[in-house]
Amino acid sequence: MNSNTFRTPVRRTAAAATVAALAVGPVLLAAPAAQAAGDEGRATAVVLRTSLDVDLLGKTVQVPVRATLNEVKAPESESETALSVKVKGAEGGEPIDILTADVATSTATVDEKKAEGYVNLAKARLHVPGLPALAVIEVEKVTAKAVCEAGRKPVAESNVLGYVRALGQKVTLTAGGRSRVEVPAVGTVTLDLSRTTTTDRTAAATALELDVEVDPLKLGVAKVKGTVTLAEATCETPKGPAPTEKPTEKPTEKPTERPTEQPTGKPAEQPSPQATEPEDDGGLTTDNGGSTPTQNLAETGGSSATPYLAGGALVLLLAGGGAVALTRSRARARG
Repeated sequence: MNSNTFRTPVRRTAAAATVAALAVGPVLLAAPAAQAAGDEGRATAVVLRTSLDVDLLGKTVQVPVRATLNEVKAPESESETALSVKVKGAEGGEPIDILTADVATSTATVDEKKAEGYVNLAKARLHVPGLPALAVIEVEKVTAKAVCEAGRKPVAESNVLGYVRALGQKVTLTAGGRSRVEVPAVGTVTLDLSRTTTTDRTAAATALELDVEVDPLKLGVAKVKGTVTLAEATCETPKGPAPTEKPTEKPTEKPTERPTEQPTGKPAEQPSPQATEPEDDGGLTTDNGGSTPTQNLAETGGSSATPYLAGGALVLLLAGGGAVALTRSRARARG
C-alpha cells in the first residue's frame, strides 16, 4: 500500500499563535487557485488536507498536524494515487494513519487551451490523534472536478455518493448544505457538503470540509481542533486561443443579400462527346466537308433580276442564230 508519512513539530502553546493557525487554514482552502504567471493556466488537486492542532494531556505543548495526501499542481500534468497518510508525534510518539482509502486519485493537467483538476476518493476513513478506534469521518465515495477552458465559462462539480458517517453517526446529506454531528464525551464535527465556486477565469470544488473539535482524553491527547478537507480541485483558465466552433452540417437556406455583379449563364446540361455531322441541304461542298447555303446568293454579288437578264440574253442569242442561218441558206440558193 502506498502511503505518506509526516513528522509533526512540537511548539509551545500561545493563544495568539493558535488563533492565527486556525484562521489561516480556512483562508487557504477557500482560494480557488493560485494566480498564474504569464499566460499559463493553473490546476490543483488534493485528496486530503488537514489543519489540526492537538493539545497533549499534562503538557503545555501543542502539536500541529499539517498533512496532505496526493496533492498535485500543474501547469505540468501530474497524478498521485497513494492510499494512506501517517503522522508521528501526536499520539505518544507513535505513528498513526490519518487517512486510509481503497481508492485515492488526484490529477492536475494544463495545456494551452484547458486546465483541469480532478479527485476521486472511495471507501475512506479519517482518524485524529486520541481516537484510534473511532473514525471522525467515513465516506463511500466523493469526487471533485474543476475545468477551466479558454473561451468557455469555468465549471466546478463535487459529489458525495453513498454513505457518510461522522463519529460513528450516519449523516443526512444535503447538497450544498451543512450538517452537524455531536457525540457526548467525544466532540462535534460540522460538515460542509459539495461546495463549488466559479469566477470568470477560476473554479473550485470541494466534496467535504470538516470543522473538528473533539476531547478524547485518551492516549495523552486532551483536545483536537481544526479543519479537514476531503477531495478538492481548482483551476485557472489559460489565456490561450478559444476553441473553434463546430461548423454547421447543412448550408443555410437563406441566400446572400448582395447578388453577384454579373450573373452566370446557365451551363449546358452535358456537352456532346463529338461534333454532329452537318445535314446535306444541297448546297456547295466545301474543302473541309461542310456545305454552303444555297439561298441568298446575292451576298456573293448577284441580284434578284439575274434570272430575267439571263432569259433575255438567251432569246437574243437564238434570234441571232436564226438570222445567220437564213442568210446562209439564201446565199446558197442564188449561187
